[in-house]
Amino acid sequence: MKRLLLKCILPSLLAFAAIAALPEGHPAPDFQAQASLAGKSFTYSLRESLKSGPVVVYFYPSAYTGGCNIQAHTFATKHEQFAAAGASVVGVSLDSIERLNDYSADPEYCAGKFPVASDADGKIAKSYDIAVREATPGKTDSRGAAIDHGFAERTTFVITPDGNIVANIGGLKPAENVAKALEVVQGLAVK
Repeated sequence: MKRLLLKCILPSLLAFAAIAALPEGHPAPDFQAQASLAGKSFTYSLRESLKSGPVVVYFYPSAYTGGCNIQAHTFATKHEQFAAAGASVVGVSLDSIERLNDYSADPEYCAGKFPVASDADGKIAKSYDIAVREATPGKTDSRGAAIDHGFAERTTFVITPDGNIVANIGGLKPAENVAKALEVVQGLAVK
């Protein structure tokens, strides 16, 4: 009975999670944040990135965790396809910039292909209406290091150069999330 109930309720919860964030057609909140690309820190600006084309802004729970590792690796391996569609990618999490310097350069994950931004206080995630959970005491990452920060809900936004959200992608497995974002930006490229 419990399994049947979960099968009925879970799709509704996932759909609710996907629509809880800012909807399609909504202006994307601009942000600047400390970010890392290939292990080097810099100040990332959404406004500046939009001058070059659509931007895929993906929020993820934490560097060096199962689903996030898959998602980062998938974005890295699909990087050329996003670039060919004229889009750039930026990941955003509550990780510290020190963790992101390692993660952004790690050949197994970001591989220096796209920046990851530190939203240590969760303000960027909250401006996009992304759910943020507090740190779980004793939680460790895939390297065995303690995770001492909160977690943003996995949600991806595709933002057009005029600053509007054209896609809000949530409730999907990490690789499916990337595939859907790529489908959206490729659709924009042919218009």
